[in-house]
Amino acid sequence: MARTILVVEDEQAIADGIAYALRTDGFAPLHVTLGEQALAAMRGEGGGPVPELVVLDIGLPDMSGLEVCRRLRQFSDAPVIFLTARSDEIDRVVGLEIGADDYVTKPFSPRELVARIRVILRRMAPPAPRAVDAAAGNGAHHAAAQPGAPAAPASRQVAGLELRALEARILYCGQALDLTRYEYLLLKTLIEHPGHVLSRAQLMDRVWTGASDTLDRTVDAHVKSLRAKLRAVAPDADPIQTHRGLGYSLACA
Repeated sequence: MARTILVVEDEQAIADGIAYALRTDGFAPLHVTLGEQALAAMRGEGGGPVPELVVLDIGLPDMSGLEVCRRLRQFSDAPVIFLTARSDEIDRVVGLEIGADDYVTKPFSPRELVARIRVILRRMAPPAPRAVDAAAGNGAHHAAAQPGAPAAPASRQVAGLELRALEARILYCGQALDLTRYEYLLLKTLIEHPGHVLSRAQLMDRVWTGASDTLDRTVDAHVKSLRAKLRAVAPDADPIQTHRGLGYSLACA
């Protein structure tokens, strides 16, 4: 069954071009022109399948695409790609900070947009389980049980933070944090490298893989939002350390 992509665009010519490219590549486009219609579709109120990804124009007739994204993030983690006629960097940072996955400035190639959609959906897909070689008897289970075979930790704790990777959750001072996808991946990366100074470029490569146009300032924006959420739990603590001109690290203690 074709995967449904929601296109929220009030310019019919642009929407038609995107829909054609999506259908050509095997997707099922669903086109709406208003923000309220988009939110209804993502709640499944139309009766059809809930779209797996949203292509969202910022300039809509009834509300800003930024507001649509803010409201969407209250009930859905579906990926969002913003479309806009504005190329101002601050617009891009704001869009990515509130939970967008990518940002495309008009004019653009519909085929390139579809390629970005495929990258994001592929990145979101769960890893395929490792096959067990039946001919090898005990196979992978036997190998995992052998002494000296390292096992990935179910959880990791540092600086008051607890990473529960199998649950895709992070706790701070025992309290679960409400994180967006990229906030989680960014904090997870820092937890996995305590005390290591990671540059913005390194964080971009590890967290925003595949988003070629993502900005370095996006890292700063997400660190800022993470700090706000950490301080809401422990006002006097700040485990994320800034190294001016170098990057960020997580305190070891």
